[in-house]
Amino acid sequence: MQESRLFKILYYLLDKGRATAPELAARFEVSARTIYRDIDALSGAGIPVYSEAGRGGGICLMNHFVLDRAVLTEAEKQDILSALQSVAAAGNRGGEATLEKLSALFQIQSENWYEVDFTRWGVQPGDHEKFELLKKSVLTHRRVRILYVGSGREKSYRTVEPLKLLYKSRAWYLKAYCLEKEAFRLFKLNRILKWEVLEENFTQRIFPGPDAAPRPEPSQPEPPQVILSFPGEMAYRVYDEFDSSQVRELEDGSLLTAAPMPVDEWLIAFLLSFGDQVEIMEPVYLKNILAERALKIYGKNKI
Repeated sequence: MQESRLFKILYYLLDKGRATAPELAARFEVSARTIYRDIDALSGAGIPVYSEAGRGGGICLMNHFVLDRAVLTEAEKQDILSALQSVAAAGNRGGEATLEKLSALFQIQSENWYEVDFTRWGVQPGDHEKFELLKKSVLTHRRVRILYVGSGREKSYRTVEPLKLLYKSRAWYLKAYCLEKEAFRLFKLNRILKWEVLEENFTQRIFPGPDAAPRPEPSQPEPPQVILSFPGEMAYRVYDEFDSSQVRELEDGSLLTAAPMPVDEWLIAFLLSFGDQVEIMEPVYLKNILAERALKIYGKNKI
């Protein structure tokens, strides 16, 4: 118990710089006398900790003290290196350098047991530039002007306050507050065509959680429940695109999916990507929309 408390005191001093004995006693639920004994134990172990008397004094660590690498277990070191591998894989150009330095400091070779690549096939340098710029804007609280392609065909300029980068369902998104809509929005990074950091700072906002999701555009109705039927051999695609709770396997091996989906250009393109391996069950009017689009494709491509 004492060893664990000694480490916690050390981490607390590394974070705060200094603390009083009563402050540490209250935090770790021991007496001030016990804290002084702990400080003596740390000092005896070679940790440069000392006390300053008077107003503004307290228990301090010497400036530029660095926690020795031996404090971390081998498993903890490997966890840190693995986390840095994922940072580097996400496109952070500084992650690889940090990974190399810590590998040397820990004197262990990080086991490269997995590989993550968030970039698109045939990725262009602009994707990395966009990611780095938006990441920097999130960290520095700078507004960004973007040209964005909406779920239809419309393009619009938006001034946004970037709050966080989110990776979800095989795509990167920007969580942001949109000044034009005066609401929180999710912007898919692939649909951001132009971007410019503005000389305008903003006060950090808290993006609503799942129970307080951003409200939809006033002009957009609630999306209908779209029910689709797929043959069993399309299971690999179906479970890629739908949550298992949205999929029902029928006795003949076919798959039935049900999910609320807005009827827009994205949905039409999504359904067309299945070719003749999808049948729309509901809503019925969606059948005609898809059939008309397929006829246009046929007319443009028949020889």
